[in-house]
Amino acid sequence: MDARRFAPATLRNRDPIGAVLADELPEQGTLLEVAAGTGEHAAYLAPRFPGLAWQPTDPDEDALASIAAWRDATAASRLLAPLKLDAASADWPFTSADAMLCVNMIHISPPGATVGLMAGAGRLLPVGGPLIVYGPFLEPEVVTAPSNLEFDASLKARNPEWGLRNMDWVDALAAANGLQRTRRVQMPANNLTLVYRKL
Repeated sequence: MDARRFAPATLRNRDPIGAVLADELPEQGTLLEVAAGTGEHAAYLAPRFPGLAWQPTDPDEDALASIAAWRDATAASRLLAPLKLDAASADWPFTSADAMLCVNMIHISPPGATVGLMAGAGRLLPVGGPLIVYGPFLEPEVVTAPSNLEFDASLKARNPEWGLRNMDWVDALAAANGLQRTRRVQMPANNLTLVYRKL
């Protein structure tokens, strides 16, 4: 039985995300992907960065099975076996990473997951190392698209701890962990890619 899962949005966002990664990632080292979900991004993007060992993680067992199945279906030799990681945990099974990626986690997880993500990036990344996050955000002084407001309401109806996060809050968490946002990139379907770097 094929354990691969499919997220329709991946086909829309994987190339725009890949374009940002091409500008921001180091040529060599280890990339830690937090909340890798289905594993489609890892399977598609890892072959584009052959100098990087790509380490996908997720807290969900079904997601880990899907990531492993996508790994088996791809020829990316540097795509590592997935490991279980709850971003909200203070105990991560890693001591360092040269870059980090997190796609579509922040709005569909409790605030503690974002707190943990920024704390982990602050611990693991070297000076100048990037944390790249993708998803929908609320921005001060920027009119939120009606579709994003509806999405936010639907998320909160499913789980009161979910919902679009204010970018100022995310930036403040980053700053508290020695990270600074260096780039904001508009993406398809009213999403953003934010790049943070370790100071």
